[in-house]
Amino acid sequence: MKELRNDWALAEVEALFALPFNDLLFQAHTLHRKNFNPNQVQVSSLLNIKTGACPEDCSYCSQSSKYDTGLEREKLMEVDAVLKQAQEAKDKGATRFCMGAAWRNPTDKSLDKVIPMIQGVKAMGLETCVTLGMLTQEQAFTLKEAGLDYYNHNIDTSKENYSNVITTRSFQDRLNTLESVQNADIHVCSGGILGLGEGQTDRASMLRSLANLEKHPDSVPLNLLVPIPGTPFEAIEPPTESEFVRTIAVARLMMPKSVVRLSAGRTEMGEALQALCFFAGANSIFYGDQLLTTDNPDTNTDQILFERLGINQQLLNSH
Repeated sequence: MKELRNDWALAEVEALFALPFNDLLFQAHTLHRKNFNPNQVQVSSLLNIKTGACPEDCSYCSQSSKYDTGLEREKLMEVDAVLKQAQEAKDKGATRFCMGAAWRNPTDKSLDKVIPMIQGVKAMGLETCVTLGMLTQEQAFTLKEAGLDYYNHNIDTSKENYSNVITTRSFQDRLNTLESVQNADIHVCSGGILGLGEGQTDRASMLRSLANLEKHPDSVPLNLLVPIPGTPFEAIEPPTESEFVRTIAVARLMMPKSVVRLSAGRTEMGEALQALCFFAGANSIFYGDQLLTTDNPDTNTDQILFERLGINQQLLNSH
């Protein structure tokens, strides 16, 4: 079987999801072991460089100006403050520093303010990543020139479920930005969120959209929704633990060389569930006690988890 495919049919993906749990995990782990060190995890750190007041209406997000979630709006951080946080993240073992701003799309003027942050983080020897909303092709080239390594732009859910979650932009808008990023030769970081009212077919469809991109995303973050009071999804039913692990395993089978990141929602996950996710093919996490606006396990908790599981952190430039 050809290892890297971009021509998945939905029925094939659904067939993977339908495998007995143990068979699916065995297949995913076997492939994972073939492409990666199974006991090594890449660690990224995430900083919110501009909080709140986003004009989008994503039903899960505390930063949307449409909902009252008690979040204080904050303007874009100063470069020095961002670089101080990047240095702290590096000291704690992060190899990639991600900066997120709650924008629908950055103006060229706002982009000019982010560029010195990217350059400063890169000068520290860290990989750089930003998530700033939708980009034009020109802006993607500008970010590439600034030395950006990764651009994060999640597709969130399936094309079919998308309008139930967000109405201020379309699924195609997401794909257009990913295309601009790939055209600029920046690594793509794109995944989704589980717990947006989707069914298993939606999860299959979401992974199919990612795996059928011209080139697989280098990084695939899979988030478990953290329901935020005040948002339309505050009381939504979460997926079961086995559904979450299945999604990680299917992502690994479809995108064998991509790094699959266990992202938001880890504070709700016990040691055994996280261990299963790593076995199923997850090999990256976000480090630090805050992810944009939701809680994350502190670095000490993660160190203990890694120690118990015999997992090593990937060192800088070792991939």
